Amino acid sequence: MRVLPASPRARKLVVLGLIVTTVLAASAYGLNVLVSARTFQFFGGLTHRVEVPDKLVALTFDDGPDPAGTGELLETLATAAVPATFYLTGRELERQPGLGARIAQAGHEIGNHSYSHERMVFVTPRTVADEVERTDTLIRRTGYRGEITFRPPNGKKFLALPHYLSQRQRQTIMWDVEPDSYAEVAASPSGIVEHAAEHTRPGSIILLHAMYQSRTTSRQAVAPLVQRLRGLGYRFVTVSELLARE
Repeated sequence: MRVLPASPRARKLVVLGLIVTTVLAASAYGLNVLVSARTFQFFGGLTHRVEVPDKLVALTFDDGPDPAGTGELLETLATAAVPATFYLTGRELERQPGLGARIAQAGHEIGNHSYSHERMVFVTPRTVADEVERTDTLIRRTGYRGEITFRPPNGKKFLALPHYLSQRQRQTIMWDVEPDSYAEVAASPSGIVEHAAEHTRPGSIILLHAMYQSRTTSRQAVAPLVQRLRGLGYRFVTVSELLARE
């Protein structure tokens, strides 16, 4: 238990210090909540789910493309006849242009997930423009010609990024279902399937990470997840197709 100094002035300084520390901690927490919010940003359009009457769902994959799992994932989606949306990083597209081209040729939607995958918080407008535009260029080189939406790395976005996107009438795409982001859920394919089935609603955007070597359980979950959601009456669409229903 903290014992305050005997001097009144010293006690006031200690109390003031505690107040300042508490306010700063609360402000830092509040800022973190704000920059990670799925449903709010200061500028532009943000979508984490689309209110639709029909049982439509968008399956999205973040990061990559990585040779460890991209081919297997594409084969699974092809077998299931599921269109997906891939949020790719420019850095990895630059390293694996052939995999990017395979994603585009398979008819999937490609979104921008920044070039470096750094948190887009308190960065300069020039940094934002470079991160987005370099990646847009690499996405077009894959042969993809559809709309390019943007998903912030780690879901972090504050000021310069939303402002840049809003000035160009581009959507910020978040998600409302993220089964493999929880260690206890991602420990098994069945855990991922059950979590997604429980939380998916009409218009949901499901986030998975399935292209890296470490994400075997996520890849293994895709086929049974598709089967489970179809059994519940859901139909799979891309993010752009879902946005068109707004």
